[in-house]
Amino acid sequence: MQSVDRGVGLGLTLLALVVLFTARAFPDVPGQKLGAGFLPMLVGAGLLLCGLALVARSRRAPAGSGAARGVEQVLPALVVMAAVAAYITLAERLGFLIVAPLVLLAVFKALRVGWRAALLWAVGGTLVVHVVFYKLLRVPLPWGVLRPFY
Repeated sequence: MQSVDRGVGLGLTLLALVVLFTARAFPDVPGQKLGAGFLPMLVGAGLLLCGLALVARSRRAPAGSGAARGVEQVLPALVVMAAVAAYITLAERLGFLIVAPLVLLAVFKALRVGWRAALLWAVGGTLVVHVVFYKLLRVPLPWGVLRPFY
């Protein structure tokens, strides 16, 4: 697991640096406080932190501590991939406010988060992301079946 964490961490770090470097050149958006590069810079910073954390974790882990444990290790990764595929497939039809909390809840449960915390973060995270995109960035997320009610 050390080499996997190190490899993924280095890959994320390099990707983050490319994103951060590229996003610097994005133009300002007239009439808005935040330019077109704001979200990519935010994502790049998050990727950089995750990449560095994985590299640091790989250096701290004792040798042999990452022995494969079968389905227990693979299941969360499969759930995350299925969640991304489900979001891509269903978001336009059902809407962000319906699909996002379900997807997040599935991921949190696969990662063994308790029900109370998983529900709180799934619903709260969805609402925060919706408000940030809709109000702050002025980028509407898919409404799906909720469109007539708005």
